[in-house]
Amino acid sequence: MSSVAKSELLIAAGSAAQAERYIQAGADAVLIGEPRFGMRQPGTIPAGELADAVARVNALGAKAYVNMNKLFRNDELAALPDYIRTVAAAQADAIVFGDPAVLLNVREHAPGLPLHWNAEMTGTNSAAANYWGRRGAVRAVLARELNGEEIAAFKRETELEIQVQVHGMTNIYHSHRNLLQSYMEHLGREASLLDRGPDKGLYLVETERPNERFPVYEDESGTHVMSPDDICLLEALPELFEAGVHSLYVEPLLKSEAYNVTVLKSYRAALDRWAADPAGYSEDPAWLDAIRELQDPERELGFGFMYKEQVY
Repeated sequence: MSSVAKSELLIAAGSAAQAERYIQAGADAVLIGEPRFGMRQPGTIPAGELADAVARVNALGAKAYVNMNKLFRNDELAALPDYIRTVAAAQADAIVFGDPAVLLNVREHAPGLPLHWNAEMTGTNSAAANYWGRRGAVRAVLARELNGEEIAAFKRETELEIQVQVHGMTNIYHSHRNLLQSYMEHLGREASLLDRGPDKGLYLVETERPNERFPVYEDESGTHVMSPDDICLLEALPELFEAGVHSLYVEPLLKSEAYNVTVLKSYRAALDRWAADPAGYSEDPAWLDAIRELQDPERELGFGFMYKEQVY
């Protein structure tokens, strides 16, 4: 059985001040960065402010990871060396990457910087994780589609740390193309008038499922369609601990800061109780009740794929 004392509670933050509030609520680590390098960041911390943000996070005893999970185009590669050197100079605790171009640049310009491999929904097997582990990655971010048995099997076959999303919405579709802008132009409307940020209430609705709304937005990485419901694995944490999951990720997108703080406090309480006495662990119903009080009534809380068999 793995020690939960080593398990980490992680959340993305949009500013240094927000990162501090999340750490005070119970986060052990924060994911920070800017949209030109990382997808679906809740806010921007420019390169010039990165060192200060990392220092503020580390001063609170937490870790700061820089998000570079974008898939890069050729004309964007020239910016990687300077940014990676900036991340290294800021003494960030790791870079999160999916594109091999990031790994190659880290090897050349900041060879001592830890790497977390995040291939989004394609992070489904330990062989791929071990491939990147042999090339410098120390952590693998698992696809949200893996169930509990697959997560445990994944960990048994790798020495890398593994990270699992435990709360919030999930990305189910991404395109480099600006699909919202193209749609507006197709309608003959001025695309510049469209506010396409992640909190602007734009949804995709299928004819067959009119009651389900899929949030959709664009950033510098393209178009993102998100799940209509939210994962909540608070009740499944003992299984994740026993499987050896090192990092538990809370997705903050499209949620208020008050909601995210409440989520962190509930998961922190669960982590601390398990660490104190794994054999005697029991869940406090108040943890989930606090989250439900702030949960959007149009978005259900569920276990995602945790207890599902894959159906093709």
